[in-house]
Amino acid sequence: MTATLGLSSQRAAALGACSGSVRPVLCRARPVGATKLPQPLLDSHAQLRPAAPLRRAPSVLPGRRSVLTVAQAAPASGSVVAAAAAEEPKEQGGIGQTLTLGILFGLWYLFNIQFNIYNKQLLKGFPYPVTITAFQFLVGGLLACAMWLTRLHKKAEGSFVENAVSVSPLAVVHTLGNTLTNISLGAVAVSFTHTIKALEPMFSVLLSALFLGDKPSLPVVLTLLPIIGGVVLASTAELSFTWKGFLSAMGSNVTFQSRNVLSKKFMGKGKGSLDNINLFSTITIISFFLLAPIALLVDGPVFMPAAMAARGVADTALVYQRALLSAVCFHAYQQVSYMILQRVSPVTHSIGNSVKRVVVIASSILVFRNPVTQQNLVGTAIALAGVFAYSQVKRGAGKAAAPKAE
Repeated sequence: MTATLGLSSQRAAALGACSGSVRPVLCRARPVGATKLPQPLLDSHAQLRPAAPLRRAPSVLPGRRSVLTVAQAAPASGSVVAAAAAEEPKEQGGIGQTLTLGILFGLWYLFNIQFNIYNKQLLKGFPYPVTITAFQFLVGGLLACAMWLTRLHKKAEGSFVENAVSVSPLAVVHTLGNTLTNISLGAVAVSFTHTIKALEPMFSVLLSALFLGDKPSLPVVLTLLPIIGGVVLASTAELSFTWKGFLSAMGSNVTFQSRNVLSKKFMGKGKGSLDNINLFSTITIISFFLLAPIALLVDGPVFMPAAMAARGVADTALVYQRALLSAVCFHAYQQVSYMILQRVSPVTHSIGNSVKRVVVIASSILVFRNPVTQQNLVGTAIALAGVFAYSQVKRGAGKAAAPKAE
């Protein structure tokens, strides 16, 4: 009898321990209904500026944030684990979940490729990256408001103003990072900008060590060597190289990784009312209000038809079309990136981001036919291989740390 009671007590204790260990699961956001975007077709005679016509673009290959969340502290972008995503999601199984995840990755790549193509076409004929970035934030903010009004995604709890104040440091670096990226895309080839952005892991390790006290392991440091060497090799052979494009891309690396560090350092102190999608939407709206006055000071009212005509823009409708398409794709790829982040671990997201960069570089070379040298290709390949190795090392470190946490 005593043995039976003892066994029952042990079972009861085990059940109690299990029930106490259950962690809350973040609600999934319903994806915003995807709108079929027209393929980038250009009138071969249409010109934005006499000296910089927009050419007819070939069919775009399917493909591709920097994404913002503290959950991307593992990758970039991208896109960091935000206060709302402090709990790292487990990989989900099942045919339905796997199919959904595959579709989301495909949309992520597709929207990112489309964004880079539309954006580059726009910047060639309308070289005002600050104004273009502000317009992209405006469209993204309107889409976020529409998402809340139609209840496609539940609005964050609490006051919008309070939430905006709490994430304002992230909004500042998010604004600066995207602006610098657009400046780089306007100054050099798309493929070169993304090759430089492969250095994001280096800045992540450096800033985390300086401000968070996270000392990198030897394997992590070793994976940084091919990344740095590959970027140096590719840069010395880049035919479109300009210091403006190079330094602005490097600056975007610093700001995006600073965003990740800020997220880890400050966002965990919040109430956790912002999930990934609401966090991104709130930051997008704040970013527009931060950048719009600066765009007016730097560029003036260049987005007005009269101002475009005065600057020799021949087809204002084409400018508006390209600007709208790039803005929609800009918001869509980051939104989908967050939806993926709610379904997989940050390291898996980082690996997907590495593959995405390869797809974007390859598709931009095919679409724009920018000349590349053999040294440039080898350097890019080495850098991207280093990024993949970095992601794998981080994945292994995460698996090794999991049993210890238990």
